[in-house]
Amino acid sequence: MRNWLLPEFIEDILPAEALRVERLRGQLLELFRVHGYQLVMPPMLEYMESLLTGTGWDMDLATFKLVDQLSGRHMGLRADTTPQVARIDAHLLNKQGVVRLCYAGRVLHTLPAGLTRTREPIQIGAEIYGHAGIESDGEVLQLMMAALDAVGVERIHLDLGHVGIFRALASEAGLTPKREQRIFEALQGKDVPALAELTVDLKPPVRNALLKLPELYGGVSVLQAAKALLPPLPAIASAIGDLQRITDLLGNKVPEISFDLAELTGYHYHTGIVFAGYARGSADAIVRGGRYDGIGSAFGRARPATGFTIIDLRQLGSLLPAPSLPSGILAPLDDDPVLAEEIQALRANGEVVIVDLSGHETQRAELNCDRQLVLQNGKWQVLPF
Repeated sequence: MRNWLLPEFIEDILPAEALRVERLRGQLLELFRVHGYQLVMPPMLEYMESLLTGTGWDMDLATFKLVDQLSGRHMGLRADTTPQVARIDAHLLNKQGVVRLCYAGRVLHTLPAGLTRTREPIQIGAEIYGHAGIESDGEVLQLMMAALDAVGVERIHLDLGHVGIFRALASEAGLTPKREQRIFEALQGKDVPALAELTVDLKPPVRNALLKLPELYGGVSVLQAAKALLPPLPAIASAIGDLQRITDLLGNKVPEISFDLAELTGYHYHTGIVFAGYARGSADAIVRGGRYDGIGSAFGRARPATGFTIIDLRQLGSLLPAPSLPSGILAPLDDDPVLAEEIQALRANGEVVIVDLSGHETQRAELNCDRQLVLQNGKWQVLPF
């Protein structure tokens, strides 16, 4: 085996793409900043207890684990940043009012999300802590749309769901955790035959409702259909009302909205509205989010919370025009202090200036310079080649 090969689904990011990713990161963080979101930088590595508590078994399976040589305790490489941000809000900031936080960084997954996906995505997201109303869900959705619009992503399709509907049905049926998990998996896979088999002995209203969930997908008419087809449980009525209100808040800011009442991504820690954003040219969601009020309880302070994550900046960048490295100015290797001042001034103005090191004249084309600094009439001037 060649010693320069990387593990499967792990890749280097080469200069042109790295530049695009970094520009996206900077542009989005600046947008979050002017909306009042403060940047935090959690560590890549944490003890398993704080990293995974309250996130469910699916995050456990996605997390690389190792043993700390100092303490002997189990540690994990983060597969998601949200639990870490919840810990920061709960214990380090310890504010009582509304807190807006954002983050950007790599996460590691034991398995890729698909054949074309990396196990080391670069995520960026924004979250609100301390507000339980639908208004904060609306704010993060509007910020998400503004972020995608700012970087030039076109034709966003927003898919909305609410985990409260399935939770209410599971509670009404009195499901055991194991059976609830199996029904959850059947719903996620839209496996209606398996769903029918798993619910065969449940009360007809609940069973019929569970069988109808995979069909409750489409435009705003889905909400009216849900009111007619699902049991009149208070939690279900509240969830449908949340979806209607968030649709009203968004207005015409989203070109396309659909509803999927069987969509339960993040079910093990989401508590309310969940959403996914799709863009033209990408079969996979480029952004996901929702409400997760219970996640802070693991840290002793269960604050209301809602937010979104752009799943991978590389994936986002692939939807944009192909990147190219900026051309530069070639400067001669000369100890002239006036030349040094000119180079410094050009760089301060944002120009790429590369000093022509001796012995590499035949490789100058690789430097991607289309201009040069030339001494003419006693003055250093930038001229085209």
